[in-house]
Amino acid sequence: MKLPLQSPHQVDFLTREILFTHDPDNRWLDSHLLLNLVERVFCCTSDNVSDPPQLDATGISEIDLIGSNEPISLIIYKISNEIFSLRFEDENLHRQTIFLLEMLSHYRWDAKLALALASFASKFGVFWLVLLLQSENALADSLAIVKQLPKATVVLKPKFKALNSLVNSMLNLTKLVIRCEGMYVHHELADNNAMDITKSKIYAATYWIFRSVLVCSSQITDLRNSRLEQVYSDKTVIAAWELLSLGKKLNSLSHDLGENVDKCQHQIETRLYEKLLRMFKEDEVDNQNALRILLASENEFPLKNPSSGEKSGVLELKNKVVILLISKPELLPIDKIFLLVQHMTRNEGSYEIVWLPISSTCSKWSVDDVASFEFLSSRLPWLFIRRPWSINPTVVNYIKQEWGFKEDPMMVVLNEKGVVVNSNAMDMVWIWGKKAFPFSSSREQELRENEKRTLNFMINGIDRLSSELVEEGKNICIYGSDNLEWIREFNSKMKKIKSTILGNIQFEAIYVGCKNPGKNVKDIIETVYQENLSATLTFDKVRLFWFRLEAIKRCNFSGKIGEEVAKLLDSNSNYGWAVIGGQSFSTDVVKLDRERVEEWFDKFPFWCKNVEETSLVEPLLDGGKCNYHELVAYEEGLIEKIMICGSCKRPIDKFVVYKCDE
Repeated sequence: MKLPLQSPHQVDFLTREILFTHDPDNRWLDSHLLLNLVERVFCCTSDNVSDPPQLDATGISEIDLIGSNEPISLIIYKISNEIFSLRFEDENLHRQTIFLLEMLSHYRWDAKLALALASFASKFGVFWLVLLLQSENALADSLAIVKQLPKATVVLKPKFKALNSLVNSMLNLTKLVIRCEGMYVHHELADNNAMDITKSKIYAATYWIFRSVLVCSSQITDLRNSRLEQVYSDKTVIAAWELLSLGKKLNSLSHDLGENVDKCQHQIETRLYEKLLRMFKEDEVDNQNALRILLASENEFPLKNPSSGEKSGVLELKNKVVILLISKPELLPIDKIFLLVQHMTRNEGSYEIVWLPISSTCSKWSVDDVASFEFLSSRLPWLFIRRPWSINPTVVNYIKQEWGFKEDPMMVVLNEKGVVVNSNAMDMVWIWGKKAFPFSSSREQELRENEKRTLNFMINGIDRLSSELVEEGKNICIYGSDNLEWIREFNSKMKKIKSTILGNIQFEAIYVGCKNPGKNVKDIIETVYQENLSATLTFDKVRLFWFRLEAIKRCNFSGKIGEEVAKLLDSNSNYGWAVIGGQSFSTDVVKLDRERVEEWFDKFPFWCKNVEETSLVEPLLDGGKCNYHELVAYEEGLIEKIMICGSCKRPIDKFVVYKCDE
């Protein structure tokens, strides 16, 4: 292996010998998660070790080894057998330690330590379990005899105390190594000298932890082979002293390494924010560097695909538009999540959505936050951060301060080069869905300029039936109220109107409820459906319809679309209203409140025979007030002929005007 350039602090024989054993490849282990499990084993063997970390079944299933042909359980089994089979005297302990390092040469420093401790814990835990249960369990007693374990454990208490103290020291030192290695993406932000010193101490820490594991394993093996008189001998005291000496060595290393890791972390946190400020504004070759710093600060495989259950790295997002869905762990109400999923299913790999939940508090995630995240992450169709609580705090602070995340979900869009092209595409997605690709601000402006058909825009995409009616070119009327009697009367008159329409004009009404629909609206929908009064949205679709209108309003549309949506949202939608639109190619639309709906019904017979020429909407556009007049020369049959207003397109009254020729 080619040695890296070393600082003066690293140029010593032991460091060089350790580095010669280090030849990492692409294998990756979630060492933090594995160490949590190991710590639980050790916590059950002694009161000296701190309270065991919480680790549920989901967390345990996440512990696997990526890039290896063998399962992690087999690797731990092989290492454990080697550790407990090695026999050495003081003069060859160093050689056996180097041998163990060579066994794990292809792993990173944090993975080496986690695997070594897990291998020791797998047999150490069994040893303690049998030792503790042998007096009350027949199976444990038989195993203790087979393994030749001593029954006089009281006299071994000093040795066990020293052993558990050393285990505690190994755990603390390993946590520091994992903490430093977890910042590997940002190591370049720390001063070179500070990072070189820290790395040299990591090499030494790894060596001495491996050496301590071998000594502890030897002590356990000696206990299994000791006779009763040997248990009471001075050899037990000497062994305890050896363990305590190693513990002091590891504690000293922990103190020195801890200071250096703190120093490097402070430098990294200070400079990381500045780097984030620049990074998303500058074009790079691809998006990998930006995503790695943002998402993979502490984990080389930060993502998970819910459909396959596989972990993945940011490489999967290369050359794609990436939409970061940033939200609280509970994301949205279920009905709104449904609409979002409906709008944003995968689009042939052209973009990827990555769910990045952030806790509403700045501190540790609550139990409720974790429960919400675990419930939704397995059900959403998008990639998500496997352990969002481990996202770098500086990154979280940047998202809140610079991108403006507070409570409401937002979608930050990065193009293929990692540049932010839309600081929040959430409303854009609610309105246009996949049609909005590539979800940039310029694309939103383009969609705004091309969107002219008001009613089509308001209803299309919410419901399959309504979308089909729009696309078929039918005249559409959407109406709403929470008064069932008015709804029945409305549809009764609507059926009479439809029966009087001549020509090829097709007209359909759709019930869309009202703002903030409750149980009453839910019952009305059922009645409308059972009595076949008209087409209707489902209750969930009613809620989504109004939510989408709110998104349209937030986008501040100008012109007819903005006016009609604002009228609908600002009016009393519970009282009774209707919006009547022309065919799908028409821009004509008019919103009628309850009184004007009644007026429309009353006046319809006067101009229904000309509806094919005038459309259903045009006579309503001027609100019933029109001052148009025209002088037409008399001709035979003119009095009987129906004349249409050149402005409002309604039938007009005819008067005879006499003019003197003089």
